[in-house]
Amino acid sequence: MHRRQMLSSAIAISAVLVAGSAFAQETAKTTDPEKMGEAETKHSMMTMKVGALSLATSRIAAKKETGPKVAEFAMFEVAEQETIADILKSMKMDESAAKGEVAKPTDAEVMEMLDAEGRQMVEKLDKLSGKEFSTMYVTAQTEGHQKLLAIQEDYLKVGKNREHLNVTKLARGQIKEHLKLLADLKTELG
Repeated sequence: MHRRQMLSSAIAISAVLVAGSAFAQETAKTTDPEKMGEAETKHSMMTMKVGALSLATSRIAAKKETGPKVAEFAMFEVAEQETIADILKSMKMDESAAKGEVAKPTDAEVMEMLDAEGRQMVEKLDKLSGKEFSTMYVTAQTEGHQKLLAIQEDYLKVGKNREHLNVTKLARGQIKEHLKLLADLKTELG
């Protein structure tokens, strides 16, 4: 009797190990950066491009006199955009390269991601101050977040990669929350 239980346990453990190994291999296949689908690649690139403008302008806002609520939003936006940029970048890398801390993109890396229109916006905002800066910053953030929301929703319709879809769902929720905060800031600024 005791021998049968040991044999049954050994078979059960073997089955779990085989299933775990198969799951790990399947997971490795779906998260292999070289196997990232066209939809995932497009989503990642577009999110990083639009997010780079949001990050660049929020880094400027964090250094200016904007009032407490705009400054707080800018601080949250910097943290969010640095995190999402790190996540999307890491999804293209081998899993063994994953780290627990956020690798923040440098200002130069952020500027490289911007198109000519984005660089113009950064230059324009950098020259402004006070309420004029805050108003333009909130307007630019609102437009950028609307673009980011559309990018997330478009990807959610066609995406195939589970991890990428889940990150996108989280990003979409955060973007909707930020659009509400931005609407409140716009009302407050008049």
